[in-house]
Amino acid sequence: MYFCSGLIRYIIMIIRKKENWFRMLFIWQGSVLPRLLPRLSLLFILSLGIVYFHGTLFSYKVPLNPVPFTLFGFVLALFLGFRNNVSYERFWEGRKLWGALLNVSRSLTRQALTLGKGLDKESTRYFVNLIGAFIVSLKHQLRSTDALEDLRSRLSESDCDIVSKSKYKPAVILKLLGQWVQRSKEQGNIDSIQQARFDENLDRLSDILGGCERILSTPIPYSYQVLLHRTVYIYCLLLPFGLVDSLSWFTPFLVVFIAYTFVAFEAIADEIEEPFGQEPNDLALNSMGNMIEETIAELIGNEPEKALKSEATVKVVD
Repeated sequence: MYFCSGLIRYIIMIIRKKENWFRMLFIWQGSVLPRLLPRLSLLFILSLGIVYFHGTLFSYKVPLNPVPFTLFGFVLALFLGFRNNVSYERFWEGRKLWGALLNVSRSLTRQALTLGKGLDKESTRYFVNLIGAFIVSLKHQLRSTDALEDLRSRLSESDCDIVSKSKYKPAVILKLLGQWVQRSKEQGNIDSIQQARFDENLDRLSDILGGCERILSTPIPYSYQVLLHRTVYIYCLLLPFGLVDSLSWFTPFLVVFIAYTFVAFEAIADEIEEPFGQEPNDLALNSMGNMIEETIAELIGNEPEKALKSEATVKVVD
């Protein structure tokens, strides 16, 4: 079993041990706050200007008070909660699909080792390398990155030529896996019942591939995102006019705090709605893929290589 090596270039997912309540207030890495600082700073400056001019706009006093903002803020929070639930459901479904990929990969490797009567070690290794190629090609397809380098270390030259020319590489590798099973049946290494067992797990791989493609190709409706985005920012921009008379110079601080809550919820939902990307809180596909390859390498008796990953899960331990 081969594993690609390279320099650590990206951080894919932040995995942090649980902190106490006080230290959680100052956590920076893995938070969306760095992305929001320019927007929150602009809102703070705007709020200062509104307080300085006592809530007037071009000599017109804007007649707003906190009551409508309280009612509307409650409704807006409900919509943001729904938006986050939808995004997290997509994130969790992607995680379950990759968890199923681990189980199916182990099952296929175990079947290749125990069900075949005349399968030699090289034939089994070829089959397991195909599984590894499926894993890395699926990762690259979901991220729209080039899989050629990873495929070369796992496939024979002829298979690599076939797969590299295709658009949907995981589906082509599934065909190669099926052809291996068919050859093993024709050579008498497995019987019809064992072939059916292999096909069941190959069908599960196909379901995993289709599930990941469904998440990737079906985003949350754009008009819904635009509506919520506009509503959040209009609410935050009007909020200082409703608080200036009652809070005076405390208005900018409270406005920024409320805006951080609403805008951060929207930013988190945007980040995790596509769980296969390369944002800090997306799924750690490299880490999970390497772990799957390591466990199936151990099943066939190989010592997993400890390779540097081009993209890595970062565990923060203080």
